[in-house]
Amino acid sequence: MKLSHLKKVRLIVSIIFFVLLSALFLDFGNVLSPAFTNYLTYLQFLPSLIKFIHIAGISAAGFLFVLIFTLLFGRVYCSSFCPLGTLQDIISFIAKKIHKKKYFKLLKVSNWLRYSVLASAIIFFLSGSLVEINLLDPYSNFGRIITQLFKPILISVNNLLSSFLIKFNIYSIFPAEIKNINLGLFLFPFFFFFFIFTLSYKKGRLFCNTLCPVGTLLGIISRVSFFKIEIDKENCISCNSCERVCKAGCIDKKNQIVDFSKCVSCYNCFTVCPTEGIKYTNIFSKLKNKELTYVDFKKREFLTSIITYAISSTGLVFAQKKIIPSKFSNVPNLKKIPVSPPGSISIKHFTESCTACNLCVSACPNQVLQPSFLEYGLHGILQPKMDYKIGYCNFECIICGEVCPTGAIQPMQLEKKKITQLGKAKFIKENCIVYTEKTDCGACSEHCPTKAVTMIPYENIRAPKVKEEYCIGCGACEYACPTKPYKAIFVEGNSVHQIAKKIEEKKIEQKVKSNEDFPF
Repeated sequence: MKLSHLKKVRLIVSIIFFVLLSALFLDFGNVLSPAFTNYLTYLQFLPSLIKFIHIAGISAAGFLFVLIFTLLFGRVYCSSFCPLGTLQDIISFIAKKIHKKKYFKLLKVSNWLRYSVLASAIIFFLSGSLVEINLLDPYSNFGRIITQLFKPILISVNNLLSSFLIKFNIYSIFPAEIKNINLGLFLFPFFFFFFIFTLSYKKGRLFCNTLCPVGTLLGIISRVSFFKIEIDKENCISCNSCERVCKAGCIDKKNQIVDFSKCVSCYNCFTVCPTEGIKYTNIFSKLKNKELTYVDFKKREFLTSIITYAISSTGLVFAQKKIIPSKFSNVPNLKKIPVSPPGSISIKHFTESCTACNLCVSACPNQVLQPSFLEYGLHGILQPKMDYKIGYCNFECIICGEVCPTGAIQPMQLEKKKITQLGKAKFIKENCIVYTEKTDCGACSEHCPTKAVTMIPYENIRAPKVKEEYCIGCGACEYACPTKPYKAIFVEGNSVHQIAKKIEEKKIEQKVKSNEDFPF
């Protein structure tokens, strides 16, 4: 039976997922709805697994469907649903077009390396650290590559096109702002992309079978899959065609063996075999033909117990005249605790749940969410933080919680978000231009949405005063403060988010004398 149609199905599915997931991270206009985002990220293995651990339910059980697919057909996730896998296939396709005689061959991959990487990732994960997953998770790395490398390019092209069309009085395309490109944080996705590009260009899916923890885990499960790709020794003529197109390097034509744990189910072999020497076999047909002498069901039970244990164990545009200080401030803002996003509950919950995929960074309309370096410690490297030098948290925005695929940022009702205290504003009198230059400012107070910063009399002018119990840590005051290089007001994060007090609005009653005429 010809099975070449399987490759066509795989190509269609992988292209759809690749294009739509790329659109999620490139959507600088926030056109796509959060509901669409959740549907699309549902089948991303590690984000779904982490989310399920925190909020067990069918809405977070996409990884279970991946496991079911793997138990049935092998690593179809790697070939169809993983965007980084599709990116590697695109690079391999380009390499093939450039080098017409380029062929793949059997790759002798060290199982010691594969399983060591997976084991260390599991150990870190069970100990509460996602550092290795953050660095190696395919979905998260894809998100960082698109967000940090390709999105700025797209915005630049958009802005050039917008400025060109404006000359012809066409305003259908609006310019967008790139607030921050951190060179240090730009380097990791750049080098990872260079690394992936080089491996894929030369060796196909080598990353998937050496360093990817998801690929290795699914490879272990695929060893006991019900349906497997095998070589039909009766029909095989040893033409070597299948090995030449196997991007995973898992076909050993000399011994007529397919290492199905390394097979990424690309189905390229089905399209080139001239004699149906490659076939899908299943356990039931083997039992019927008595080809299967022994099935080690204990291994399956052991694998199932491991999976069960793993699951259960765990633009602010200022209307005022811009104030430019004439003196530099000299008291540093020594932040002891970084500010985690609204809905992240606590630093501990956030760092133990976030895979640093950067989807919230891409979706944030004010770009206040930026990748961290070591602010959360080594175990939280690249996970998003609130960077109030770049932006501030919009009082009316809850997008980050709606798009987060792992549950690291929980969705919140807007009213609850408005009283959730991410941190507290700290005022440094020695940096404030009201005190250093004896001039009016009040930028922090004007932009505070909760009125936690008020102005009090000082000599012949007014100076800021912070009421910490009303502060929600949105950072509007820090972002608005004009002092350089150190702000006169900054937000110190709460390690555990708290609830701020709400200022009671006083109703002003106007007394109207009924016996008086209206003044108009």
